[in-house]
Amino acid sequence: MNFSSIAIVRLSALGDIINSAVVLQFIKRTYPDIRIDWITEAQFVPILQPHPDLDAIHGIPLKQLKRDKSLKTLRALLRQLRALGPYDLVIDMQGLIKSALVSRLAGTLVHGFNATSARESLAALFYASQSNIPYETNIIMRNCALVSDTLGFQISKEEIRAKAPALSIGNRPESITLPRYIAIIVGASWLSKCYPPERFADVCSALPHPCLLIWGNDKEKEDAQTIASRSDNAHIAPSFSLAELRDAIAFAELTIGGDTGPTHLAWALNRPSVVLFGPTTPRMMFETPQNIAIESDSEVDILHIDKTDKSIGTIPPQDILQKALELL
Repeated sequence: MNFSSIAIVRLSALGDIINSAVVLQFIKRTYPDIRIDWITEAQFVPILQPHPDLDAIHGIPLKQLKRDKSLKTLRALLRQLRALGPYDLVIDMQGLIKSALVSRLAGTLVHGFNATSARESLAALFYASQSNIPYETNIIMRNCALVSDTLGFQISKEEIRAKAPALSIGNRPESITLPRYIAIIVGASWLSKCYPPERFADVCSALPHPCLLIWGNDKEKEDAQTIASRSDNAHIAPSFSLAELRDAIAFAELTIGGDTGPTHLAWALNRPSVVLFGPTTPRMMFETPQNIAIESDSEVDILHIDKTDKSIGTIPPQDILQKALELL
């Protein structure tokens, strides 16, 4: 392996970035002198900053471009990407046409998933080399396999279990006044991934530590207010920045939530978690003795996700409570 500098492209979403960052420590352990840059959408830069294994984190304004449809923003983006590097290799960890285009603009030698395993098969047209890693593979193993296949080394399940925290941890947010707390992730990107507020209230009431209800938008804040109105043990969190969110999870006794980025932060930071699955499966996490999945009885086809599947709501609160008490 003769690469001295690489760029990793993982533009979005938050959970996918969190579940991709684990690869960095394995690259650095194998090639300690390699330069690694990360290219992502601008709003996600704070979740990665600072990172001991990254030399630079480049945020690009894709969201702004989509919103404004501005030629000026497009030209600025193209100039920004062409000014990066030069890199010996660019790895597209996302497998979408947009990420493949960004990767190709950032470097000439690009590696990614092949047409049968990329999320969008046409993305493979932009790659100089490809890996065949089936889409239904566990997401953490899939990310690690892509990078290890590209750079010529192996990452075992045992090494992943023994990983260092995948993200840096800052200070405990000053806005959290509870001395000890359990983080409850109220929302998710799809409504069907959200555990019903009324049932979350039952869980909070039975837990031995105060529950901090973490929300990210107005709808999630309303759900948090519903939970707090039904449980004296539930406390609504302040509005967090991404860095504060990361640190709030790092200092929690336990995190409970659906299949969403804030919940997956616990695994990334080597903190205990209970992850609830309805329309998706534990493929989306790496289970460990302290990171537990609870599934609904829904039969999920991971290649054809039913976003209307609200079966997460059928998970009994007592099942969640039992796992939570075991971890506590």
